[in-house]
This record gives sequence, C-alpha cells and structure tokens, in this order.
Amino acid sequence: MSVVSSSPILSPSSGRLSSNSSTNLPLFSTTFTKPISQKRYPLIVFSYKSGTGLTSEDKKELLKRYGLDPDKFLSEPSPKTRRRKEGRGSKLVVSDEKSQEERTTHRLLQVLGGKARRKKLLSPKGMDVRPMMEVVKGAAFDILQSAGGCPASLRPGRWLDLYSGTGSVGIEAISRGCSEVHFVEMDPWVVSNVLTPNLEWTGFLDVSSIHTVRVETFLQRAEQFVGKDGPFDYMSVTPPYTAVDYEELMAQISKSALVGKDSFIVVEYPLRTDMLDTCGCLVKIKDRRFGRTHLAIYGPDWAQKKRKSEKKIPIVT
Repeated sequence: MSVVSSSPILSPSSGRLSSNSSTNLPLFSTTFTKPISQKRYPLIVFSYKSGTGLTSEDKKELLKRYGLDPDKFLSEPSPKTRRRKEGRGSKLVVSDEKSQEERTTHRLLQVLGGKARRKKLLSPKGMDVRPMMEVVKGAAFDILQSAGGCPASLRPGRWLDLYSGTGSVGIEAISRGCSEVHFVEMDPWVVSNVLTPNLEWTGFLDVSSIHTVRVETFLQRAEQFVGKDGPFDYMSVTPPYTAVDYEELMAQISKSALVGKDSFIVVEYPLRTDMLDTCGCLVKIKDRRFGRTHLAIYGPDWAQKKRKSEKKIPIVT
C-alpha cells in the first residue's frame, strides 16, 4: 500500500482544511499494488509546524471523511507510549522503596551531663531528623537547673519530649535527675532504629514511654495521657521549623492539661519567629539566640523572681 499526500491542500499556516486550492488535486490518493486479503485501514499522516497545525476538530473531520473512527485514532496511546509511562511509574516506586531501605544511622550526639554523661547516641544520617545542637541543649539544662534552685541537677519530676526524634533531650533529662520521660515521635523507623536503641544503650528504657503518634493528636488527647499523675513538670518542644505553625502550636500547648502552674517549657524556634511573653499561666524566663536558632524557656512566676534575685549585686557601704 502506498500513500501520496498533496501538500497544497493542507495549509499548516492556517491550521484548517483549504477548499480554495488553485489545483484540482485530490486530498489523498491511495493506490493498492496488490489485492487485499484482509481489511486494513489506510495510513493517515498529520504533518504540521508547532503551534500552527490542525486542530483536534479538523483531524476528526478528516478521519470521518475517510470512514474512520476518530476516537480510535486520536484517544488511545500507542503501545510504545503506554509501556514508557508504565516503566516510569515502576521506576518511581522502586526509587521510593530504595530510599526507605537506605536510611542509616551514625553516632554523633552524646549525653552532656548526669549519670549517662559522654555516652554516644544514634542519629539518622541526612536531614530527616534535626536534633537539638549540643550547645543549645547544654544551655537549656543549665537554665532549668538554675531556675529550679538546684544548679547541680534537675528537680525530680516527669518530662514530656515532643518531636523527640533521637530522644537526646529526654535522655539528657533522665540522666540529670528526671524520674520519667514520655517521648512523642511519629516516625516508626526513627522509633525502631534510633530512639529505642538509644534508650537501651543508656539503660533508660524502663523509665520511658514512647508514643508513636503525631504531636497534634497527642495534645488533643492530653487528658488521657495525664492520668492520676497530673501535669508534666518539664516539656521540650523541638519541631521541624518549617513543618509547624508556632502560633497555633503554642496556643494548643498553653490550653493543654499537660501544663501546670509549676511546669517548665523549653521551646526551640527559628530566626524571625515571634514568641509571646507568656504561655498560659507561665512566663518567659529566658530567650537566647544561637546563630539562626532561638531558645525560649517558660516557667512559673516564682522561677523568674528567683533568677532576678540571683542577679542582684549586694551594695557594700
């Protein structure tokens, strides 16, 4: 089968079928050189320049004139195109599974003080989990110990570690004197491969509770977790900077039953974020900057008065 196309009839500049041709050439001339043993469709080729070719309606009209079904020729992708799309989809799935399998850990963090001092902790490689910097963590615990009236260690109590990740903040709290820590981390891989091994390595698993849920869900069900022990004595809030709205988060925490009148809250937040001077019944007793990281600590009013009295210099007459 051979196909001959008369180009003057098809005008690419207008994108329409032309009926005012100067010649009387047929639109398509089809010559069969041998008898056809079975029904075959003639080959139709659309040739046009980008942006000036036939419209879909013109193509449908042309196919109808030759007794062909436009839906069959214009809607179904070719087998090659279909295989190429399916191949791309399967590769994406494989790459996602591969990225999950390749998550690994290393020991870069350590406990800074207390009974587990200098013990190395696991953390994920990459930027999936961003632990609190050691200089920030050290400063936070120094402020808490001083505010609590015991510079050598923390006052005994219960600690809630929100967005715990590696668990380095909660582990530091146990090492320095806390009797119990609740860890809230939503990533099951981090819980199984980082947080739990760190608690086993430091020997603190027996005094720890792990909640594999979103922080927002945990706060909504606060009364269920508080139980008979009442509010937590300490709380650390170290979320991924871009994943939360700090105004909404702190408003939810301030109204939660997890916070009491004698609680302390440690909040790590990024540069150019406005933090209120109060969080519920608590006041901001410290706000420090470490490069692009800020550290705010909220506590009871008596802790703020104690810090101010410690700063007073006696006047010698």
